[in-house]
Amino acid sequence: MRVVIVGSGAVGSSIARELLAHDHDVLLIDSKPEVIGRSGLRGARWLIGDACELSTLADADLPDTHVVVSATGDDKVNLVVSLLAKSEFGVGRTVARVNNPKNDWMFDDAWGVDVAVSTPRMMTAMVEEAVEVGDIVRLLTLRAGVSSLVEFTVPDESPLVGRTMGFVAWPEDSTAVAILRDEVPIAPSDDDVIEGGDQLFFLTTIQAEDELRSILSGSVSAAGGSPGEQ
Repeated sequence: MRVVIVGSGAVGSSIARELLAHDHDVLLIDSKPEVIGRSGLRGARWLIGDACELSTLADADLPDTHVVVSATGDDKVNLVVSLLAKSEFGVGRTVARVNNPKNDWMFDDAWGVDVAVSTPRMMTAMVEEAVEVGDIVRLLTLRAGVSSLVEFTVPDESPLVGRTMGFVAWPEDSTAVAILRDEVPIAPSDDDVIEGGDQLFFLTTIQAEDELRSILSGSVSAAGGSPGEQ
């Protein structure tokens, strides 16, 4: 896979290092030539220039690129690069770093962003995941803010305990993708019985999150309707 990464700071370099370790073709774009010598990245190709300029992106052969990652510390740059990559060069997938959570709302398909990654928000989610039992924690927003990956830790007293995954009337736009039990990941099936302490992971639309939260919290019964109607 051919990946272009804009910004070779700590974030961009870390992404490049992981991709290179998996034998991907990586090109980094940065405006400062001195970053090449101190990056320590072996096997990466470099382009020195302003990634907000069409000429620089054209030199990067974006039409032949599978993914563009905008990983600079400037949200304005990340938005402009994503927009140009998508609208001018037709790149199939754009991933943009969000530095300021207040700017989350701009990182959507209107700006050419397929996946927005907010480090502050992800760190907050990790903190919440450690302490929030019995409520949904959004781990990641996907597909230009349309969908998300969420996690729910099942309390021991939850009405879901003892029921199978197939029994629960999950929202139409929510799909259980994993169960983490005793640090062992499980691919969920309809016959899996929910246990207290299970971490349930769902891919869901943003609109369906509230309905999913109601089911998981027990305010709506697992079979649909209100508690006690089964």
